[in-house]
Amino acid sequence: MTGLGILGERLAAALAGRYRVEREIGHGGAAEVYLADDLRHGRRVAVKLLRPEVARALGPARFTREISVAARLSHPHILALHEAGESEGLLFYVMPWVEGESLRTRLEREGALPVEEAVALAEQVAAALDHAHRNGVVHRDIKPENILLQGGQAVVADFGIALAATAAQGERITGTGIVIGTPAYMSPEQAAGQADLDGRSDLYSLACVLFELLTGSLPWRGTPAFLMARRFAEAPPSARALRPAVPRAVDAALRRALAPVPADRFGTCGEFAAALRAEAEPGPPSVAVLPFASLNGDAEGEFFADGITEDVIAQLAKIRSLKVIAPSSVMQLKGQDRSVAEVAAALGVGAVLQGTVRRAGNRVRIVAQLEDAESGRRLWAETYDRDLGDLFRLQSEVALQIAAALRAELSAGERSRIGREPTADLGAWQLYLQGRHQLSQYTDSTTFRAIEYFERALERDPGFALAHAGVARAYVELVVGQDTSVLPAEEALVRARAAAARALAADGTLGEAHAVRALISFVGDRDWKAAEESFRLALELSPGSADVRAHYGWLCTALGRWAEAEELTRRATELDPLAHRSDVANVYLRAGRFEDARREAEHIIEFDAGFARGHSTLGWALLRLGDTARGLAELRRAAELSPGSSLFLGQLGEALAEAGQEAEAREILARLEAGKDGRPASPYHRAYVHTGLGEHDRALDLLEQAARDHEGGIYGVRGSFLFTPLHRHPRFTTLLRSLNLEGAPAEAG
Repeated sequence: MTGLGILGERLAAALAGRYRVEREIGHGGAAEVYLADDLRHGRRVAVKLLRPEVARALGPARFTREISVAARLSHPHILALHEAGESEGLLFYVMPWVEGESLRTRLEREGALPVEEAVALAEQVAAALDHAHRNGVVHRDIKPENILLQGGQAVVADFGIALAATAAQGERITGTGIVIGTPAYMSPEQAAGQADLDGRSDLYSLACVLFELLTGSLPWRGTPAFLMARRFAEAPPSARALRPAVPRAVDAALRRALAPVPADRFGTCGEFAAALRAEAEPGPPSVAVLPFASLNGDAEGEFFADGITEDVIAQLAKIRSLKVIAPSSVMQLKGQDRSVAEVAAALGVGAVLQGTVRRAGNRVRIVAQLEDAESGRRLWAETYDRDLGDLFRLQSEVALQIAAALRAELSAGERSRIGREPTADLGAWQLYLQGRHQLSQYTDSTTFRAIEYFERALERDPGFALAHAGVARAYVELVVGQDTSVLPAEEALVRARAAAARALAADGTLGEAHAVRALISFVGDRDWKAAEESFRLALELSPGSADVRAHYGWLCTALGRWAEAEELTRRATELDPLAHRSDVANVYLRAGRFEDARREAEHIIEFDAGFARGHSTLGWALLRLGDTARGLAELRRAAELSPGSSLFLGQLGEALAEAGQEAEAREILARLEAGKDGRPASPYHRAYVHTGLGEHDRALDLLEQAARDHEGGIYGVRGSFLFTPLHRHPRFTTLLRSLNLEGAPAEAG
């Protein structure tokens, strides 16, 4: 026992007869590690001994309980735990002895690793972490010292010490001076002392490790305080800038994983690993068209510039081989002082277009330049001085130049559609832009204003197909919107059908017209087959449309086709990350994947704490996971954020009823029945509360009324988990048949 030290000698004495402790092989702030022989099984092991101050803070009972969680992890890239326990006041656990070296030793000996090997090792660690996170375990101390190399494969060690020690974090251990984690690899939220970390914290640490494996240095260096400041003040660095051999996809994935805010990172380590592999399967060229800056200095000039931005994007969305971010996402970046690299990282693109617009009388001057997001290299730039009468031709020309610079392939049909002018009347086009802007606000009042603008545009040009499609889309929004409409749904649908027909008659190749026809088919006509055919045609004509994919996802969700719904909504989120951020979470919720829904919803709220649907989705996920108090709190928050919404109020009423808080649930029901302006809330939303109260026949009365009147989201009743208690009722089966939704309801999970 000579040379073991005081703690080592105590450990050797305590384990005598079971293990023969040979020597110390490592130590850290919370524990020491000893090489030993397992006398019972004839094998070499590593024994990790908690330091006395950590052991006292934790206690034997809690240590055993927490370490048992880590012991259940079983993965080829996770170092197993043989045993854990307490002996003579010492807390320890036993692991296999790895005949190899740590990544730290390898780095110190060789420096940066070959790119392929570094990426492969990171993927293995990501797989191990993904397994742990799905089992509720966050490591908290990912660094090269805790990644062992065994036969060329990565094995993650020390899940036990982090889990056990952090079990007492915020309680007695906070006074010991022990810090769990290593500052150079800590996520910003961990360094700030946040206790409820999730897997994205480990993801950040893994990204630091991979950066070091690829470049031989860490992304940031310095004291803990300096590190914290730099992580928030500076954009994540480029590994490729230090080592050009690093593939673009790997560099982009690293920058995203190193984002200071968890919501801006990948959702899981599995997603990070998939992004690292993407370099073998490069995706299509991608671009974000930032809002053109008006040099006129007035509101009219701003609006004109925004219109050009949206139309260039609309033209690019017609190209199947190109990924272009939708206007609703890029417009949210307007006025923000972000670098091209930061914009590209936030929106997941490889190139960014920036430009200015100046309008003077009947002339317009546009200056535009396209930059590579990674290198900052200018790919294309041009200045245009044209008459306003050439504006549509100019926008098409800009779109084609961007496509050429990005080497996107265009079919003859795509080139023809891009060159087609939407109207010969510039005034009609400007009115259409006003209507489109109003429609994007998604309230009853702005939707009616949108219709007014579209109809004024049509007075100037009765053959303006886009304006007809806009009218149709606005009337459909009055049917499916979450607020009580002042126009009966059936009347709105009659008007929508007529407008859609006029749009298609004016231009049968207009993707927007086929998309709205699809919406009408399943929301109003319950013709699911026709809706799907229209959606597919709309995607042929506008393959880059996020809205078409999102609405097609609605259809698949309504039919319980969860895998297709997830794929469509995930693609919509890629194309419009800031507008469709809740769609995937909603699919998970309806599919019964409540833990996935919780994780996605928390990401949403981190990004936008004022987004009501994010709080609603999180609330239901928590309720279904058994966390009633937090679930109700989130649903209350959703209702507070949308005070005019009967949807969120009705859902809160249902949740309160399910939780046994009947009095408050009935108060909400009374408010919904009183409605606003003398009109009760949607029967679909009132049915929520009656379902929660167990009043199934009354709930079905209201659902049948909603079906007759095309109210609310009745088209989605088959796939809604909120009406699961009604599924075995004979009237529910009859209701589904009336909606052409024959067959058993889609069951969650």
